[in-house]
Amino acid sequence: MKKIMFFAMLIASAVIQISCSSEDPFEEMMNNNGWNNGDNTSNGNGGFQPTGSGNSATTGELATFDISLDAMTAEPSEAATAYYPDEEDILEDNAFTTEVAIDLSNPVAKSESGVEVSVNGGHITANHGSTKKVCYVVSGTTTNGSLTILGEKKYAVKLNDVSITNPDSAALNLLSGKRAFIILPGGSINTLADGTGGSQKGALYCKGKLLFNGTGSLSVTGNTNNGIHSADYIVFGKGNKVYVKSTANHGIKANDGVFINGGVLNVEVSAAAAKGINSESHVIVNGGRTTVLNSGNGTYDSEDKEAKGAAGIKADSTLTVNGGELWLKSTGSGGKGINVDMEATFNGGSVYVVTTGGQYKSNNDTSSPKGIKVDGNLTINGGTIWVRTSGYNGEGIETKSVLTITGGEVASYAYDDAINSKSDMTVSGGYVYAQGQHNDGLDANGNCYIKGGLVYAICSGTPEVAIDANTEGGKKLYVTGGTIIAVGGLENGSQLTQSCYQTSSWSPNTWYALTVGSETFAFQTPSSDGSGLVVSGASQPALQSGVSTSGGTSRFGGLGITGATISSGSSVSLSSYTGGNSMGGSGGFPGGWR
Repeated sequence: MKKIMFFAMLIASAVIQISCSSEDPFEEMMNNNGWNNGDNTSNGNGGFQPTGSGNSATTGELATFDISLDAMTAEPSEAATAYYPDEEDILEDNAFTTEVAIDLSNPVAKSESGVEVSVNGGHITANHGSTKKVCYVVSGTTTNGSLTILGEKKYAVKLNDVSITNPDSAALNLLSGKRAFIILPGGSINTLADGTGGSQKGALYCKGKLLFNGTGSLSVTGNTNNGIHSADYIVFGKGNKVYVKSTANHGIKANDGVFINGGVLNVEVSAAAAKGINSESHVIVNGGRTTVLNSGNGTYDSEDKEAKGAAGIKADSTLTVNGGELWLKSTGSGGKGINVDMEATFNGGSVYVVTTGGQYKSNNDTSSPKGIKVDGNLTINGGTIWVRTSGYNGEGIETKSVLTITGGEVASYAYDDAINSKSDMTVSGGYVYAQGQHNDGLDANGNCYIKGGLVYAICSGTPEVAIDANTEGGKKLYVTGGTIIAVGGLENGSQLTQSCYQTSSWSPNTWYALTVGSETFAFQTPSSDGSGLVVSGASQPALQSGVSTSGGTSRFGGLGITGATISSGSSVSLSSYTGGNSMGGSGGFPGGWR
């Protein structure tokens, strides 16, 4: 979060702390003085650090989970209803009864069933013209060849243990503008790779819609540009086993959308500012398990005149996650897990994001690492979302507009703000954990509304707060419901319709139990920082420290438990709390400067 700098003022020996939440008019000054990262080309983990923030550390699975490619674990069985942009995209609704065999090991020119096949060395071109219902049954190996398909009608390509390496251009070049159904028969192993001698858009290039079917495997390596590129949209289906690698650009690129209904999809990219999955339109995830490893650093785009970072998934339009699993890791400078230009909606499924790179800076412009970055509204209605960022200036979950959480489990442990919105933020349901290692937990640059759900928020220490709103801009934190645990207090000037309570001290790495009515939430405190502890619930809560737990449902990677049986422990005295982080601390500059 970009901050306005306010000096702490001493009045009658009391520190009045100002939590900061708006755009930073001093960013250019700081950039010019080298205060951001002191490094124009690398991961930017060094350089100026905020002096007023502490370092809020934690334990548990959220702080340690990692992401790696996984082609062995079975595809998740649970999935949302499959989405197809058009009913013609469903293989079962089509009949490709005219089969034409192509043997890459022994290419033969022929005219068969309305299909013309021509051969030039190891390069094969098949043209079905206006012939309908054609299925190309492809087999064999070539280390210096390719398969190009032309035609005016939709078609299928069945890959039966195919291996194509083309040093000069695309390995599989689908130049028909019609639908292309890629069929991967069960047990088949297929590989496609291009070289560095051409100007192809992908090792597998498709001019039309690209639709994957079957339970076999496909490995695609792009050495010149993208791994897989469709000039239209791409649909992945249940049972697909697809591995894509690109050392030159994006892993999977589609001009009109990427729709993942199922399958096991593994993607690796390493080029600067490359994306694992890059859609110039929508991305919809309904099932399967998609893993992206991205090691590309940031770069400066001289045409757009801005610094850009890599991303696991990039959607130029909207992102919707209804089911399935996403595992996304970016290790380069300025890298993101998810980057969305318009709205993003999470209705179900599981999303795990790790970023380890720091801020990228070049030509007085920066790209900061983010777990999830959304320019439009961000809505979380269900599912599980875990985010961890560890590189300099890395924020966990950020929207440039409105953030709404109505359900699901959301956990973010971030170098900077854990969960941030440029406009209003509303939590009305679900389970939310937000810990800012060097900044705020929940941070709204507009109003922040806590209406329901369970919120466990932790800041880095004075002068940051666990739950922040843009008081400087005339906004407020409104608490009207929900269960709240805030290590580090609440924003000054909060309107607390639901009563809040405080204890001025807490013990680190200790299990506490908060009971509100008949419901109990056990939670482990961080190992450091965050001044004071504030709690709230629908009725006056009871707090115990040093408790032992058994049973219940683990939350936030073991940092919380709902429904546990509580034993031992000692009662903690609570006093009325009216808002503001006034429980001690030395003041100083607000943290989180970019």
